[in-house]
Amino acid sequence: MEPLTFGRIQIAVPDLHEPGLYLSRVRSLADRSTVQDFHYAGTELRALDLADTQLTTGLISNLSAARVQFRAVNLHSVEIDTCDLGSARWTNSKLTRVAFRNCKIMGAALDGLTLDDVLFEKCKLDYTTFTKIRAAGPVVFSGCSLTEASFTDCDLADAVVRDCTLRDAEFNSGRYQRFGLRNNDLSTVRGVASLSRVLIDRAQQIELGQALTSELDVIYSDDLDAP
Repeated sequence: MEPLTFGRIQIAVPDLHEPGLYLSRVRSLADRSTVQDFHYAGTELRALDLADTQLTTGLISNLSAARVQFRAVNLHSVEIDTCDLGSARWTNSKLTRVAFRNCKIMGAALDGLTLDDVLFEKCKLDYTTFTKIRAAGPVVFSGCSLTEASFTDCDLADAVVRDCTLRDAEFNSGRYQRFGLRNNDLSTVRGVASLSRVLIDRAQQIELGQALTSELDVIYSDDLDAP
């Protein structure tokens, strides 16, 4: 599959339809430390708990899990489609050439993940905390909802957020140089001072100004002068 282009960057996504590739249906992801060439689908779980696991070349689809706990779960060439991962806890892992599509990962805690060629497309990521996330390669959020999401100590240099809802999203300390924020409404984001050297359109200067004014909780003099 040809890389997808988002502005200045290209991102390689999994090609699960390449000639000669066959994905075997599996009933569980927890049976082995390495699961390869797999399709895991149509399952409703109370809990999905994985640790020290490698998932390589596969599709996870139509999965719903009330509780998700991933520790050192590395993914390579994996697509996750139309899944509800609830308030997942995912730590200390590397994701390479991974696509999340139409997924719900709300109120989750993603901590210590390294992302390389990772796409979030039309996902609901509201209230999710991103902590110490490092973009080692292209990372794109496209058409996602990130309402009240927070980013802390992240290195998202050169990552792209496009056509996303960023209402009350908060950016704390981190590295955001050339972080692409065009085609988003930035008027309600928080932590504007952390967004040094991000990429925006000139028209978005007004939106960032509105966000900063709200964050500073300024008082307008004409309000004081009013009877």
